Amino acid sequence: MTPDQVKLVQVAPISEQAAVIFYDRLFEVAPAVKAMFPSDMAEQRKKLIATLAVVVNGLSNLSSVLPAASALAKRHVNYGAKPAHYPVVGGALLWTLEKGLGEAWTPDVAAAWTTAYGTLSGYMIAEAYSGAQAAE
Repeated sequence: MTPDQVKLVQVAPISEQAAVIFYDRLFEVAPAVKAMFPSDMAEQRKKLIATLAVVVNGLSNLSSVLPAASALAKRHVNYGAKPAHYPVVGGALLWTLEKGLGEAWTPDVAAAWTTAYGTLSGYMIAEAYSGAQAAE
């Protein structure tokens, strides 16, 4: 990511309402993943917001968030997450941000978030799965 992309991602506010919208969208486009989540999503939404805040704030020093991203990716394997879920989650996240940011969702902001998610999800997939599993 370029320094300008990092700045664009860091200025995008993430609210608790965004977490609701995100999970609603995720379950709409990938209903099968809903079984991986608790029935009471309140705590899960808080975890999402906290995780996004850590990642967004750590983008200027990516190596500072990689250990936590690796651990998170490995935990997700235990929940049943597969490499194929990452693009679906990314799509739901980008859709949520586009809806939430409205006119502030510019092509540059979209590109920055796409790059940020692609970088992090690629790392997480590599950390959590062997080469054969990552191709699934």
